Amino acid sequence: MNIVKVNASRSYEVKIGRGLLDHIGSEVKQLTSGKVLIVTDETVASLYLAKVYRLLTSEGLTVSTASVPAGESSKSVECYVNLLNILAAKQLTRSDAVVALGGGVVGDLAGFAAATYLRGIPVIQVPTTLLAMVDSSVGGKTAIDLPIGKNLVGAFHQPSLVLCDPDVLSTLPEEIFRDGCAEVIKTAILFDQALFSHLREHGSDFDREYVITRCVECKRDVVCRDEFDTGERQKLNLGHTIGHAVEALSGYTVPHGQAVAIGTAIMSRAFCPQKDEILSVLEKFGLPTATDYPPEDLASAALSDKKRLGDSVTIVVPEKIGSCCLKKIPVSELLTVIKAGYKPWN
Repeated sequence: MNIVKVNASRSYEVKIGRGLLDHIGSEVKQLTSGKVLIVTDETVASLYLAKVYRLLTSEGLTVSTASVPAGESSKSVECYVNLLNILAAKQLTRSDAVVALGGGVVGDLAGFAAATYLRGIPVIQVPTTLLAMVDSSVGGKTAIDLPIGKNLVGAFHQPSLVLCDPDVLSTLPEEIFRDGCAEVIKTAILFDQALFSHLREHGSDFDREYVITRCVECKRDVVCRDEFDTGERQKLNLGHTIGHAVEALSGYTVPHGQAVAIGTAIMSRAFCPQKDEILSVLEKFGLPTATDYPPEDLASAALSDKKRLGDSVTIVVPEKIGSCCLKKIPVSELLTVIKAGYKPWN
């Protein structure tokens, strides 16, 4: 097992290891001796909820469960309020905990509910997708969506513990696994040439414990320097401004990872001398590098993204593999950037 320690406003550990889910009872028991609400989605519930419930109750914890539909639509105001009402009805207190069992949607929703119920109660992130393990479960960003855009209502709320068991990835559909690979490739482009080389050499047969651990370490380092996303942490948004636009234009039928891959490809074509290497690795993982949504539509949709600040938007520019910078541009220039890296799908 690998342990990555995060020293943010709350210090906690991210534990990564095969078979770790079997020890969730003792891990959670160390953090609370009271009540636990497991929040999950219907897909994950069918796979792991009974096991996690049994392991937690075997430690003497009082366990309740809440399940939401799988998919981005559950990051809604309605689901959030329903979850708050469940927390109140079960009378959880600040000495109790929420266990977020699932992917990024569950982690965001449960994390935001935990952040705001009683002005903050502990949340334990138990990610079941690669994307959540390497990215969304770490760093304390929690949010729900509004009809106009993603993650527009949220809070910073660091977890008390993150448990990543690579064995659960065996139940992921291939498409969902590829979504996570987009975030892994993004991390390598941003911070680590050696990680990029490992991905280029091994493809989807990469060393999962090594890759998850390295991604968590990279994110940990950024979060500890810029917890509240006012500077360097914005680098983690590589591909996301355009990616969120692709998601919105598709009515969220294009998965997050595929959308980020498209956004990363566009930014790489526009700015990076090593763009061919980046595009080659994205394609090796079966990720899209182009879209048929016109540049004008992408730019318009991107302007609803939370990364916009008044009349400017900060973009992440990949300078070379392993290094990037932030660049603030006028809103009027975003279309020019998109056109510079745009390639239609064919």
